[in-house]
Amino acid sequence: MPVPHDLVAEAELWDTFAASAFKDDAEPTFCWTQYAGHGPGPELLGSPSTALEIGCGTGRALAHLAASGVKAHGVDLSPVMVEKTRERWDGVTFHQGDVLQFLASHEDTYDAIYSIFGAAWFADPVPLFPLVRARLNPGGRFVFSQPPAIPGAYGPQGMYKGGFAGKAMFTYRYSYTPRDWEVFLEDAGFARAEARVLDAPTPGHIGTLIVEAQAA
Repeated sequence: MPVPHDLVAEAELWDTFAASAFKDDAEPTFCWTQYAGHGPGPELLGSPSTALEIGCGTGRALAHLAASGVKAHGVDLSPVMVEKTRERWDGVTFHQGDVLQFLASHEDTYDAIYSIFGAAWFADPVPLFPLVRARLNPGGRFVFSQPPAIPGAYGPQGMYKGGFAGKAMFTYRYSYTPRDWEVFLEDAGFARAEARVLDAPTPGHIGTLIVEAQAA
């Protein structure tokens, strides 16, 4: 059963996150994992001329792509974050809004669409993945990363803003087995899908789920 996303409340939560996450002196960087310098880089996207990041956050990955000549676009729910990224990064087009509404209402297509601990973690894959597929050019790639599911805890997971005290601000994130992610993508019409968990650089630490899919 779908969970009741409240976009106004969730935008407020991400606005609060933006106030602490965005650093004016941050440099462009592209890393799929939560560990700096660990794991693959933008090569997973192929050699795109256009790319869209869904749930683009601080925009550092998009700035990295733009510096290499990619026409980079990003969409994020937080008005505060989008205002900050527009001021900070040149050569990137930032859009503010819900990713599902954005993908459904825009007609532009891209060579690559991706999410780094972003909207692919926080949006229901059943409506999201067909919308992503529709916005990809032939042969285009969809890649996303996030923490792997805790064993036995699958589906939408409620998440309060940190601390478990104060105003009740929450959202939902989605966790499934690697094979389940592949099935969601196959059902959405992708020609190829592969999900795997990349081990952390320190044994026993939390790994990173990396999912790759390609349009026909």
